[in-house]
Amino acid sequence: MLNRAAILIRMKEPAVRWINEMDPSPKSHKISIESANEECTIYLVSDEDGDGDIAVENWVKQNYKVLFEDELFGWYTDPSLWPSNLTYKMFKEWFKIECHSVLRDTVNKPIYDDEI
Repeated sequence: MLNRAAILIRMKEPAVRWINEMDPSPKSHKISIESANEECTIYLVSDEDGDGDIAVENWVKQNYKVLFEDELFGWYTDPSLWPSNLTYKMFKEWFKIECHSVLRDTVNKPIYDDEI
């Protein structure tokens, strides 16, 4: 068991619509909600931050802009394609948050950060 919780971010219809509208290649196929959510981003947070709906909501409120930018960057790296005013209200309209508090590490090796 890890002393973390996992927050998953799933895209809703407005986010998928934005992906399709910003696509610079007009001949590419449209992304569906299902395909956009095949590989969800998972953020590990402290046990305390994942301890119930209120704690999760508070953590998301404090971090929504970084999360929003991270999700947008995953689709389009050019910030000029992003919406200009990233609000918490918009974040909630574009993304569904899930929190999972039971994480089991099944690999008998140390966890490392490949960006360090």
